[in-house]
Amino acid sequence: MALLGYARVSTSHQKLTAQISELKSSGVREDRIFTDMMSGATDEREGLQRLLARAEQEDIILCTKMDRLGRNTSDMIKIVDTCYKKGIAIRFLENGLSTEGTMGKMVIQILAAVAEAERERILERTNEGRVVAMAAGVKFGRKPHQGSGMALELIHLDTPIKLVMEKTGISRATYFRLKNHQRRS
Repeated sequence: MALLGYARVSTSHQKLTAQISELKSSGVREDRIFTDMMSGATDEREGLQRLLARAEQEDIILCTKMDRLGRNTSDMIKIVDTCYKKGIAIRFLENGLSTEGTMGKMVIQILAAVAEAERERILERTNEGRVVAMAAGVKFGRKPHQGSGMALELIHLDTPIKLVMEKTGISRATYFRLKNHQRRS
């Protein structure tokens, strides 16, 4: 029986350090911790695939939180079921849940479905808020360059690109974006 660990963050801007420390303090050897730095929306993750290939009957996989293992119900069920059939248990440190036994597996699947539903509700609320904000005149995205107004005037007067860039401080890309926008207007 081996104690294995899995840690995942969604982007390379996030750090695995806290998860790895928690796994180590729970008894997982560093050489048995598998990691990924990508979205959990798919189970096509290199670290997860290596972990599942390494895990054998009676091994236990520790994961800090359920959403680190998978972000949607179907992938979570697939991972849990694959491990369950191989005799591999999964334990989540955050809430103490485990797939050991038939009740444990059922609880994990229910919680994965609830977590996915909550993510969908959050996305709906975020999109509704965005629509309301846009209707109220809130502008999204980058703020226009401070020299854009003057640059548009100079472009309208057919001022050479180099002079427009020098006088306004805009980049070459901004110049052409403004010029193309002016043509469409």
